[in-house]
Amino acid sequence: MAASHTVRILDGNTFVVCEATGDIEATPTEPTGLFSIDTRFLSKWVLTVNGERLNALSYDDLQYYESRFFLVPGLATHYVDAKLSIIRERAVGGSFREGITILNHDEKAVDLEIRIDAGCDFADLFEVKDEILNKKGETYTEVEPDRLRLGYRRGNFKRETIISSSEPARYDRNGLAYSIHLEPNEQWHTAIDVQTRALGPGGRDLRMGLRVHGAERLALQQDLEEWIAAAPKVNSEHDQVAATYRRCLIDLAALRFSPLSLGGQTLPAAGLPWFMTMFGRDSILTCLQTLPFTPDLSATTLRILAALQGTRFDDFREEDPGRILHEMRYGESAAFEEQPHSPYYGSVDATPLFVVLLDEYERWSGDVALVKELEQECRRALRWIDDYADLVGNGYIWYERRNTDSGLENQCWKDSWDSISYADGTLPPFPRATCEVQGYAYDAKMRAARMAREFWDDPAYAEQLEREARALKERFNRDWWVADGGYYALALDPDGRQCDVLSSNIGHLLWSGIVDDDRAEQVAQHLVGERLFSGWGVRTLAEGEIRYNPIGYHNGTVWPFDTSFCAWGLRRYGFAEEAATIASGILDAARYFDGRLPEAFGGYPREQTKFPVEYPTACSPQAWSTGAPLLLLRTMLGLEPHEGHLAVEPRLPVGMGRIEVLDIPGRWGRVDAFARGRLDLHKLAD
Repeated sequence: MAASHTVRILDGNTFVVCEATGDIEATPTEPTGLFSIDTRFLSKWVLTVNGERLNALSYDDLQYYESRFFLVPGLATHYVDAKLSIIRERAVGGSFREGITILNHDEKAVDLEIRIDAGCDFADLFEVKDEILNKKGETYTEVEPDRLRLGYRRGNFKRETIISSSEPARYDRNGLAYSIHLEPNEQWHTAIDVQTRALGPGGRDLRMGLRVHGAERLALQQDLEEWIAAAPKVNSEHDQVAATYRRCLIDLAALRFSPLSLGGQTLPAAGLPWFMTMFGRDSILTCLQTLPFTPDLSATTLRILAALQGTRFDDFREEDPGRILHEMRYGESAAFEEQPHSPYYGSVDATPLFVVLLDEYERWSGDVALVKELEQECRRALRWIDDYADLVGNGYIWYERRNTDSGLENQCWKDSWDSISYADGTLPPFPRATCEVQGYAYDAKMRAARMAREFWDDPAYAEQLEREARALKERFNRDWWVADGGYYALALDPDGRQCDVLSSNIGHLLWSGIVDDDRAEQVAQHLVGERLFSGWGVRTLAEGEIRYNPIGYHNGTVWPFDTSFCAWGLRRYGFAEEAATIASGILDAARYFDGRLPEAFGGYPREQTKFPVEYPTACSPQAWSTGAPLLLLRTMLGLEPHEGHLAVEPRLPVGMGRIEVLDIPGRWGRVDAFARGRLDLHKLAD
């Protein structure tokens, strides 16, 4: 791998972003360093030999939690045969561990001064992200004979980095050093341990009892092997499909996040580097994508989100009774309420999606006990839709932020400031109601009706929910349909005026089932038409709209997760060919990202660029992009739970070849699914 790349390794709650040499030299405003629970615990970590910086020959990403760097002294511009080799082996897993090996290739002995300069700014991730570093507490350094302790305190908020070494070292305020003597062909090794501590009132470590995937390398490896072994096996004649699938499983393992004080349960964190924490919407949608492959993630996600469901009215956190959280943070700014993420509830889609996931999980797993366990949380979520989300009083879910200092303006999945507009490019007033959220509400009520009838012994409630869902569907198809365009508006403003742009959100409407049957074909044709479908995936905003920008965050880029739900929606309404076309585009794009789809990439036409254009600040890995190929596999094979067994109705893209998905878990035990794509007649003719 080329030595100029940034290296990222992670394990759930901890991640490292460094240079290709392994060095860390963070500026206050770049996400480089050792991070855990929203705090940077190392901002400087520089290795020198005899005062010289090192040149990277190569590095290996061995697993998601470890990497290895091969280095020599001197700069690449005047490289000569090196007499020394330096190997840095690094792993994260609750802590940060680094092994340093020095090999002497000279015919004579050498004396070396090995030094690591270490520093900690203890920056809150929000400070880095928002380019504001204004620490209000105090840092301290304690040099001990066998360790170096670097710390930060502000009231009861305390964070520490403790550095120790297996070989005797000299510690000072700026790092540690070794003086070593190596005979010809001799090597020297030390193991450095960097412990991170998050201390609360009374000096208690807030992460005590937190499940870590293993404190040692072998435990981490065993955990990964067990994770992969528990998932279905995918074999394919299309070389990219199986490789992408394995990459997705590994990245999902890496993204498992354990919220503090919740017993070590894990759910998918949203993405590296900015979003390595709990998100309601992101975690739920990722679980929906991955249900056939990693069903346990759904059960723990539902329990964790239920435990943190809103119970009161709090404008600062935008909390309401029954509302599902948007985001949870553990850094300094959240602890001192300088931002509201402790937790923050400012999303309008997580709450109906919580109900959708609970039903979908039961349909796959047969876990009736969880549906009964979470009955009251589900009912409270449905009450939130009716009692607190309808800000205008016309039966739709609306949003308008109550925390005007730091809350989100747009509280749908397209949450950038300019993502919702009229066709003339102007932005609508608040409150706003986006189309896909109404679809989620419809789906939630229909699914909750099934659970009420079958598991909660409340047929009257089931009938009420179905009546409400039917009425919502009728209103929606009247108020949101853009008649002269043949699609649904992106949003409504408080006066009922349509934000009449063509967007990818219409694919989510198909997935939810709120689209009238006689309009589904027009929607489907838009999703695979030239304005929305780039050839790689579905653009967030259609080409030709005033705000369209192929590298605009929500105004023209392709989001793999978004495209995967569009494909699933097409399949629901019987457009299997169109779904296969979209799936093929995303899986082709994955080839250019080594199987790891980023958060977003450019919406340029495929014939123009010949490859997907990277979006400059996209998260990678990112949970719902990681889940996209798994949902597309489900969609292409037509996998659906049906009356206690798994129905398989494949429709693969042309030229895909044979795909096998073996040991699919569910209420049926484990079953296999097979499919074969149609031959590409054009290639045969050639």
